[in-house]
Amino acid sequence: MHVFSIQFHLHLPSQSLKGKRGIVKSILARARNSFNVSAAEVGLHDVHGSTRLAFVTVSEDPVKARRVLEQLEEWLVEERPDIDIVDVYIEAR
Repeated sequence: MHVFSIQFHLHLPSQSLKGKRGIVKSILARARNSFNVSAAEVGLHDVHGSTRLAFVTVSEDPVKARRVLEQLEEWLVEERPDIDIVDVYIEAR
């Protein structure tokens, strides 16, 4: 069994924590539904213009697991052009 995670540091187009919460909740829910991954906001909770999001997948095939996370990154870029991806980190365990 292979566990892969991806972590994004994002700049968001929000001027308040309430606006940020709406964007983050939408991204997490849509990613869970589209890619069957676990997802959470893991940092920068009190910063209205930035966030850290993490997604995890498990598979018998490490190539397939990594590809799911790469597709998630591509989806995020296409679906939310208003969001700047500052940093991306993929880790295998």
